[in-house]
Amino acid sequence: MASDPKAQIEAALRAALAKVAPAHASAPILLERPKQADHGDLSTNIALQLAKQLGRRPREFAEQLAASIAGDAFERPEVAGPGFINFRLKAGARFGVIARVLEQGARYGWSRSGGGEPVQVEFVSANPTGPLHVGHGRQAALGDAIATLLESQGHKVTREYYYNDAGAQIDKLAWSVQARAKGIRPGERGWPEEGYAGEYIEDIAREYKGDANDVPEVRRFAVAYLRREQDADLAAFGVKFDVYYLESSLYTEGKVEAVLKALVASGKTYEKDGALWLRTTDYGDDKDRVVRKSDGSYTYFVPDVAYHVTKWQRGFKRVINVQGTDHHSTVTRVRAGLQALGLGIPPGWPEYVLHSLVKVTRGGEEVKISKRAGSYVTVRDLIDWVGRDAVRFFLVSRKADSEFVFDVDLARERSDENPVYYVQYAHARLCSVFAQWGGKPATLGSVRLDALRGDREALLASLLDEFPETLAKAAREAAPHDIAFYLRELAAQFHSYYNAERILVDDEELRSARLALCAAVRQTLANGLSLIGVSAPEKM
Repeated sequence: MASDPKAQIEAALRAALAKVAPAHASAPILLERPKQADHGDLSTNIALQLAKQLGRRPREFAEQLAASIAGDAFERPEVAGPGFINFRLKAGARFGVIARVLEQGARYGWSRSGGGEPVQVEFVSANPTGPLHVGHGRQAALGDAIATLLESQGHKVTREYYYNDAGAQIDKLAWSVQARAKGIRPGERGWPEEGYAGEYIEDIAREYKGDANDVPEVRRFAVAYLRREQDADLAAFGVKFDVYYLESSLYTEGKVEAVLKALVASGKTYEKDGALWLRTTDYGDDKDRVVRKSDGSYTYFVPDVAYHVTKWQRGFKRVINVQGTDHHSTVTRVRAGLQALGLGIPPGWPEYVLHSLVKVTRGGEEVKISKRAGSYVTVRDLIDWVGRDAVRFFLVSRKADSEFVFDVDLARERSDENPVYYVQYAHARLCSVFAQWGGKPATLGSVRLDALRGDREALLASLLDEFPETLAKAAREAAPHDIAFYLRELAAQFHSYYNAERILVDDEELRSARLALCAAVRQTLANGLSLIGVSAPEKM
């Protein structure tokens, strides 16, 4: 396997520290890419970090350290500013990344260590009361990408969907379907208050052949119907789950009641105004919360805690919940309930990724109504309008908690302004180069790269080298937008290179070297797109 120059520099730094500051030879070393290209390929502030502990002037210590550093992969290091040590890679080391990409193929960027802890990622978890809306779409795109990123770092990931198939919303669904089955339309006498008015309710009522007066049976039929609909929407979106967990099972298996008894036994509850309260303020909440209302029914809080107890009992020491920002208050509440149970669950468990709403625009105006859903734009609407790839790329292209405007017209454009088209076109363009060449890409892993001397080639190689650490950071921070940003930058640098240089030149050595670079760029683009659930087309 081609060696990693970053690892070589770190090893050389450690050897130098062992000479000039042996007590600090195992100090953490941070190697970063300087913001300015003329500062080299990699830089460290280790001298600044250790100088105070050593009673030394940072720059003087940096110069002593730099003088003791030697290696084949880089030029003599330079000291800059107050004590930064900058490294410039030799050409062979700089372009060594090409061989690593071609050797590792579809697994380039993935962690090679494996053995990561099991992680559960829960996302979408929509009430089965209607088609999935664009907010659920953002959750599906984020959750699936986060799960894939974690898998890339060696974690065994379980994708889970929590079906809220119990409670008041399901009752409203049943009453709405019942009314339509009896011929009652929205707004007419007998229509339930806050009933669901979308066309899909009429579709369910039309399919229902049982007794319209049997509400439990209407409820079962409607929930099953909408679960199939949501599953079809998710299949169209390319999202699969390992586990579907039913809220109703928490009641039928006595788990909600068991949690309530455990909370009372903990001594953290009290009676007030006929209701049962939990002292969530003991765990950072702004006020105590009701767990059982005066009418004897539970608040949403109790089944949420019971559900998370099952996650802990199933062995998931790391759980990431992807939810809308409207769930912000449940974060503190659920964690407080889990703490009160005294099960040894850490205070910050589970983790949450909260996403903001999505506004959809078309023709310069906001789109709010879907004929099928009645009052919101559905995931299926978006897929029908612009295709799965554009929807998935767009919905992970911003930080989760930032508001996002989904511009349907932009997503349909075949232009540089459309980010998913821009990235996919770079991949297709590369495929076109290889089709014109007609040779075997498998032979490029061992070609000589000495002929690569251009600044654009060096920049592309540097970007390729950044991919594994970009991927590791995105997985660590549950931030798939980092991958979207990276892909746009890599595509931009390739388009710039393609427009400035001929790839298929007459000089065989230069042609082979440039093709090897192109093969590495193509592979990395494909790898990055697959992480966020987007295809890498060969033609466009």
